[in-house]
Amino acid sequence: METRVDEDFDVLAGRFRPELLAHCYRMLGSVHDAEDVVQETFLRALRFHEAFEGRASMRTWLYRIATNACLTALNSRGRQPLPVGLGGPGEDRRAVVTWLEPIPDAMISPGDPATIVTDRASIRLAFIAALQHLPAQQRAVLILRDVLRWRAAEVAETLGTTTTAVNSALRRARARLDEVAPDQDEITEPTAAGQRELLARYATAFERKDMNTIAELLSGDAIWEMPPTTLWFQGPHDIVRHLAGSCPAGPGDLRLVATQANGQPAFATYLPSGGHHMLATLQVLTLTTTGISHIVAFSAPEILTTFALPQHR
Repeated sequence: METRVDEDFDVLAGRFRPELLAHCYRMLGSVHDAEDVVQETFLRALRFHEAFEGRASMRTWLYRIATNACLTALNSRGRQPLPVGLGGPGEDRRAVVTWLEPIPDAMISPGDPATIVTDRASIRLAFIAALQHLPAQQRAVLILRDVLRWRAAEVAETLGTTTTAVNSALRRARARLDEVAPDQDEITEPTAAGQRELLARYATAFERKDMNTIAELLSGDAIWEMPPTTLWFQGPHDIVRHLAGSCPAGPGDLRLVATQANGQPAFATYLPSGGHHMLATLQVLTLTTTGISHIVAFSAPEILTTFALPQHR
């Protein structure tokens, strides 16, 4: 039975908000912008509910409103990359960039961890970063077709174009993704027990500033990046050299607290300050059977606030 358009706003928002937030986040690469667009989507839906003719489900109608609102938002902004997407390792470009943001798992799968497991490939940081290389229309087509599994005709109706144009845009989008990112389906993660062991060893090594163990836990082509700094490093040797020389904490000073972001394991890191340990960064990790292959250490205050992490411990 179709959802009634005159349902209480809070009920409507609660039912569809998490999946619409994930969709808008894929489109925009920003949690804050995605939240704004989702709010705008519900306001438009309530304002123009008389135009809803029931030809599609309420869910499809809301996705159409949200997608077009995202496209409008993208008209006035550039892509939101990570440092690795701007140039080679070790290059400090002093660029003024609006960075890609991580998203807390709790925002897109509240009370249902299985949801994020199912959608993990489409929410990983690497996939969201790769989407930033696509023009807005191609980005929308790829997400609607390959993530949401809509038919080409549905996408064409949503975007006000033809199925021929949709199929052409999809081919170009897939080709571009092949150029800028590895196939997410080819990422082989450790078993659950292997993940727990790897993460426990990493947290312990980081708190002890044990660079030898950290190096052992990294894959041979591992990447460390830390927006808003444009510098990034590749390979265990360069990564641990950077950490040893730049991390202000000594052995035993740091505290790591486990969390989840983008369907990936993450750690909030706390540095000593004024008798407390103050929140400093959020590390989002990519795990493979050969070790930790990618770590993004975010430090922007607005990102840390999004994760509702305690400011001190």
